Amino acid sequence: MNAIEFLTRYWGQIVELTGEHLYMSASAILISIAVGIPLAVWMTRNRKIAVAIQSVINIIQTIPSISLLLIIMIFLGLGYSTAIVALALYSLLPIVQNTYAGLENVDKSMIEAGAGMGMTPLQLLTQVKFPLAMPIILAGIRIAAVVAVGSATIATFVGAGGLGEMIMRGISTTDDQKILAGAIPAAILVIAVDMLIGKVEKKATFRVQAKSVKEQ
Repeated sequence: MNAIEFLTRYWGQIVELTGEHLYMSASAILISIAVGIPLAVWMTRNRKIAVAIQSVINIIQTIPSISLLLIIMIFLGLGYSTAIVALALYSLLPIVQNTYAGLENVDKSMIEAGAGMGMTPLQLLTQVKFPLAMPIILAGIRIAAVVAVGSATIATFVGAGGLGEMIMRGISTTDDQKILAGAIPAAILVIAVDMLIGKVEKKATFRVQAKSVKEQ
């Protein structure tokens, strides 16, 4: 069977598995953002809390992916939920680290200027700190997205599908074409996500630089 015949026969399956792959990855990233950014904000308020949160996240990162899946599977069972939670946990580190670093390194003079204008702490956070830290935050989200999309292939071990399922079919039947049918779309997704968020990151960086030049 040549490549064209293979794609014709399995195209429907590839599209379906790609959809599952994207669903799990996107869900994990959204959860990581929803959890990671508030955690990073909390970390900026208390150094001890920052150290504790960082330590917990670092410990999670050291757990092998299969082991983490099995641990979560004990509580959530087989399926999408287990895979999404595992991917979200793996994606937390770059989001938390970059958001924390971005907020902590905002120009103090900008914060003082905002405070001098009578801004509340919440206004300083949303109108000064977050806009200026956005390029660094987006860099963390970019890394997290690449991690999630690339790691989603392991979801097949807990019955969650995705492109990893096609790869496993190829491995179990020693079929190189099935392996490539899963691996190539997965690689393309990683590259596409990286490029897409990279463009958003560049635009955010340009806006911050333009705003700094204007205020100077």
